[in-house]
Amino acid sequence: MTSVLWQDLTAEELRARAARDAVVVLPVASIEQHGPHLPVGVDTVLCGGVCKAAAERAADVDVVVAPTLWCGMAEHHMAFGGTFTFDIPTYRAVLLALLKSIERHGFHRVLIVNGHGGNIAALTAFLPDFARETRLHVEATTYFLLAESALGPLLEDQAGVQHACEVETSMMMALAPGALREPRLGEAFGAREGLPVRANVSRHRSFREMTETGVVGDARRASVEKGRACLDACAEALAGLLREMGRA
Repeated sequence: MTSVLWQDLTAEELRARAARDAVVVLPVASIEQHGPHLPVGVDTVLCGGVCKAAAERAADVDVVVAPTLWCGMAEHHMAFGGTFTFDIPTYRAVLLALLKSIERHGFHRVLIVNGHGGNIAALTAFLPDFARETRLHVEATTYFLLAESALGPLLEDQAGVQHACEVETSMMMALAPGALREPRLGEAFGAREGLPVRANVSRHRSFREMTETGVVGDARRASVEKGRACLDACAEALAGLLREMGRA
């Protein structure tokens, strides 16, 4: 089977995909702290893995998965170390540059797939700019929110993804065996829901205010089997969206 990954294809093969009006999936993620038990690349590993699996499932749709943008909006994790972050103008400029490159190669449709909660507000705010400054049809989703209803029944202590938690730890155990620092798993738990907030009031909060460990949720509930089930749920939800785009 021909690879769905942009970096595995030749320029000629990519020109052919553009001529067939393939959908380009652009994964966007983060490099940030994930507690004492997980590497900082969790969001990037998981987002890229889910996008690849979804594109392979949606085999009836012509899909190319671009390389994952590994830096995003992660100021709230900076106090723990190990984290890179953009500011808003830089993040917008980088995304726009990637989209314009995709457009110049003849593609028309892009699905931005996000794997980091801190990116959500910025991506939503950027969509009008992308519509105005390119001719691309751009849609954006966050894969774990897209799959939220399917993830809930698989979990013991959470309704969905939190941070370095039952979900992310399980998925890393399945997708990146050996990445887990197993001796530290017993320390990998923290506030279940973060800090209480006042309705209709927003302010920036460092994760240091929410959790001493860098974890929100309880990674001690993680397992390989749970990780495989969560990956399957996320890939299927995203494949469904790609099939819808293919029919449009």
